[in-house]
Amino acid sequence: MAQERWQPPYSSPPLPKPRRPRLWPLALVLFGLLLATQVLVLRRSRVTNPAAPAVPRVVEARGDLAADEKATIALFKAASPSVVFITTLARRGGGFFDMSETPQGAGSGFIWDKEGHVVTNYHVILEADSARVTLADQSTLPATLVGADPDKDLAVLKITADPSKLPPLTIGTSRNLEVGQKTFAIGNPFGLDQTLTTGVVSALQRRLPTSEGREIADVIQTDAAINPGNSGGPLLDSAGRLIGVNTAIFSPSGASAGIGFSIPVDVVNRVVPQLVANGRMPTPGIGVIAAQEAAARLGIEGVVVVRTLPGSPAQRAGLRGVDPQTGQIGDIIVGVNGKPVRRLSDLIQALEQTGVGQSVEIAVERQGRTVTVPVNVADTGRALQ
Repeated sequence: MAQERWQPPYSSPPLPKPRRPRLWPLALVLFGLLLATQVLVLRRSRVTNPAAPAVPRVVEARGDLAADEKATIALFKAASPSVVFITTLARRGGGFFDMSETPQGAGSGFIWDKEGHVVTNYHVILEADSARVTLADQSTLPATLVGADPDKDLAVLKITADPSKLPPLTIGTSRNLEVGQKTFAIGNPFGLDQTLTTGVVSALQRRLPTSEGREIADVIQTDAAINPGNSGGPLLDSAGRLIGVNTAIFSPSGASAGIGFSIPVDVVNRVVPQLVANGRMPTPGIGVIAAQEAAARLGIEGVVVVRTLPGSPAQRAGLRGVDPQTGQIGDIIVGVNGKPVRRLSDLIQALEQTGVGQSVEIAVERQGRTVTVPVNVADTGRALQ
């Protein structure tokens, strides 16, 4: 008989697995309590066991300054006492007995001589009723206007002070400047007096238009930072000599963009003595009315003579203007003393370099041929006053 395999009378379901309790919330609480305890212990330890007092780090010896740093420091110490801060004032008020002077603008300048003459830009004192000059020792003095040359954007003021407080700036030359040589500007940008900036000569022989419709030739371009308030201040070479007067910047924002312009010192040294002596700069000319824009539109190189002034050197020399009847072009000035003249500024520069009272050889194109005419240079500024 076959033995039967025993089977249980029923099948019981498996017992459910016991659920593990979640311990991470408890662990988080314990960690927080532990952290709080540690912080409390640290705080108590600081109170009961204060650490050693903090001490500065040991200063390392720097060593000597570099040679170029020493040179720059010496340059500033020597030149800065000659640089001044100029504040212009304007009269405001409603009546004769209710007048007051309010600040109108500010600029820079420098001492020219022991007599108290101060050089600055013409546009610094333009439309001002009075001016004050602040010296390097912070003393402020009233200034009077001696003379101005709008064509060169230069002006000379006069202050009265002890000569010991008036060290003149050393004068250099701009004739032999080279692109790349160092430049140093000292002035009062945004009213921050005695500010030194450095750079190089970026370019030479730039042309700078003036408010009088003329151009200043041979202007120095520099990347030494020049900002509003630097106008009228000196541009120096590495020997601390004056090589230019800072006068303008090229900047869409109105602040320094690394493109500044300075009137060359050779022009300054020619103009300032005339302003000191006569209050004005003679205007060398030959007495012609020129049509610069018309010549440019016609593609003509040279100065087209529209007419000559009565009694002028040009009229006496026989220069011819445009024929009023036919409109035919007369003489076109193409050269002065053998140097080419392509536009009016070339003619003006040549006459200024020659000087009043001298004679020049004017080359003109006349009816298809070139003619050379000797003409005397006169002070046309005085003649037209």
